[in-house]
Amino acid sequence: MIRTALLALLLSSTVLAPAGAQPAKPSAPAPSTAPSEGALPPYEADMLRLSEILGALHYIRPLCGAAEGTRWRDEMQALLEAEAPSDIRRGQIIAAFNRGYESYAQVYRTCTASADLASQRYLETGAKLSRDIAARYGSN
Repeated sequence: MIRTALLALLLSSTVLAPAGAQPAKPSAPAPSTAPSEGALPPYEADMLRLSEILGALHYIRPLCGAAEGTRWRDEMQALLEAEAPSDIRRGQIIAAFNRGYESYAQVYRTCTASADLASQRYLETGAKLSRDIAARYGSN
């Protein structure tokens, strides 16, 4: 199961919620039984989407002048280390990151208004996904 520390790391490194934002409502706790060997965690689709977003941010943020170096790749590495997925699942998560990166590398060669807007939206979406995963599936 995904570790709360991982999600705290991702939350602290993305975007803070705007002032006056409502805290997430608690949801039903995740089942306490461990998934069977080879079974995907219930948050897998969100994890793949988050990985794709990190890949897109890794390309587009520096393109638009953010002096973050390898921040988003490093976040992806931290995600993989905390999640410790099987080899097959690791490959799928990495493929999602690469897909996010390549999708923007094929379209944008310079920062445009739409690239900057996409960057901001990905920051917001990534932060929301991180919060949602932590709220629903985080363990103490």
